[in-house]
Amino acid sequence: MINFESQFINTKNAKINLIKGGNGFPVLLLHGYPQTHFMWHKIISDLASNFTVIATDLRGYGDSSKPLGNSNYSNYSKRTLAGDQVEVMAQLGYDEFYLVGHDRGGRVAHRLALDYPQKVKKLIVLDIVPTYDMYLTTDKEFASSYYHWFFLIQPYPFPETLIGGNPEFFLRNCLQSWGKDFSAFTEEALTEYIRCFQKPETIHSTCCDYRAAAGIDLEHDYMDLSSKIQCPMLVLWGKKGLIERKYNVLEIWQQKAINVKGKAINCGHFLPEEAPEETLEEILYFFYKQLSI
Repeated sequence: MINFESQFINTKNAKINLIKGGNGFPVLLLHGYPQTHFMWHKIISDLASNFTVIATDLRGYGDSSKPLGNSNYSNYSKRTLAGDQVEVMAQLGYDEFYLVGHDRGGRVAHRLALDYPQKVKKLIVLDIVPTYDMYLTTDKEFASSYYHWFFLIQPYPFPETLIGGNPEFFLRNCLQSWGKDFSAFTEEALTEYIRCFQKPETIHSTCCDYRAAAGIDLEHDYMDLSSKIQCPMLVLWGKKGLIERKYNVLEIWQQKAINVKGKAINCGHFLPEEAPEETLEEILYFFYKQLSI
């Protein structure tokens, strides 16, 4: 059994909660909405048998800092959230690392790999295509399936007030509608997600994450349209979800990275919880196999 140490690290503008365990080359795990670092619980011990694993709560989530959103939500931009993670890894003594991000964490990971190419040796993103491309190709199918992208960006305090009326219902609905096997979420996981998400400051912060994505993040992405991820990259996505139905995932990411491979896994959106064994197998194979550029 791997023992994981819990700790907080103060970056310039946030306090980041994390767990750390294992030995070997460092791997940073970034979770998505509406979850916390606990989403990795089914695979993290096996990963830590091979690597030093750091799983953080993003700014605005879990037990990390939740500042009020500023005027343009730049304090929740993916560039800012990526900077938090680079500072965390530097304070832990890691100048280079492998990086895995799911959902919102995948968007932070994408930005981190662009802004700090010398830091990320290999990159994995789970069940996303780039934010810019998703907004650029918005249609009825996308807006219907990912309605929350358009709900959460509405001005304060509209979404905060509605979600705050019954945050547990909203969270459970997200997990049920995006995943394809609700039984994959353990009671321990649900308890943790609800504990964190029901806090008014979490509801506000996570709305700010999406508000940033619809504004300043798009500005940053537009400026970097010609930039490509330099490290080897793996993309995994759920065969039963929107990403598989709507997008040619590999074709899109091949425009964003110089060396990318990927595949669909037989599950919904929440790969590490719905299909932990296959997800772990793909992660380990990618990290151990040297991909040529």
